[in-house]
Amino acid sequence: MRERHYPSDTTDAEWDVLEPLLPPPACRLPAGGRPEKHPRRNVVDAIRYVNDNGIKWRSVPVDFKIPWRTLYGYFRRWRASGDLARIHAELHELLRVHDGLNPRTVAVILDSQSVKGAETVGADTRGFDGGKLINGRKRHLVVDMRGMPLAVMVGVASPHDSVPARDLLFRLRLTHPEVTVVWADSAYGGPLADWARSFLGLTLKTVPRRKDQEGFAVLAKRWRVERAISWIMRARRNVRDYERLISHSEAHLTWTVITLIVRRLTRPPRQPRTVPHPLAPVKTASGPAPVRIRARPHTVRLAPTALR
Repeated sequence: MRERHYPSDTTDAEWDVLEPLLPPPACRLPAGGRPEKHPRRNVVDAIRYVNDNGIKWRSVPVDFKIPWRTLYGYFRRWRASGDLARIHAELHELLRVHDGLNPRTVAVILDSQSVKGAETVGADTRGFDGGKLINGRKRHLVVDMRGMPLAVMVGVASPHDSVPARDLLFRLRLTHPEVTVVWADSAYGGPLADWARSFLGLTLKTVPRRKDQEGFAVLAKRWRVERAISWIMRARRNVRDYERLISHSEAHLTWTVITLIVRRLTRPPRQPRTVPHPLAPVKTASGPAPVRIRARPHTVRLAPTALR
């Protein structure tokens, strides 16, 4: 095992969390295969180094003692086999349990980010975002109510946000059937909300800008996904899109989220908020709230005076 001195290297505590989730080596499968020549921890450290520092695969430092083609093969196989998505999902549940929450979240927040594409991005997988004036790709991110990414999807930057959001919501319904409420900005409203309710059983709610807002302002719920985007941009490989394949762009984003979650799992649990967030609405004691009785197919509301 090599000596670890890069910031992206796994600590012993992080490796204890991540090692059991990795796919078994081929030599342990019924089909059989050659024993792996390179330690798994060196492979993970090298992939995280590429992701964190934004270097080329051919420029992997020699102290990892892994040929770049072998390292790229691990990156590609774990993405194609679905093991990378499985590791992300299991770590997300472990983190919520670690913080004393339900392992499955029922409310999520959705937003997108457009990034420039390098010359290695083909013309068939890139587009021009007229709103942001960016020629490249667009990332669609789904986070839970604590801002931890739950699902990522990369696509062409030219379509309106509501068009690729249908594919993302459909994926979300298949992989996380417990989700019932999705918060997003006004670009995802209108026909998309009706489609999500009719075909997926999801309630899509929009958080519009305030009427008196001038310039930038932090908005309720939406600031959580904006913060998650800033976490992803700390990895220099994600500052710009260099991947020829969209699936590899999603894999780099997933590796960034996995690194973030593993580091959170090795720290003390996050303490619950004792005071309401400044952007959260404060409940006032103005009297008893109306009682809502659900009936099919209509909803009946009773005023508080009916409880006398």
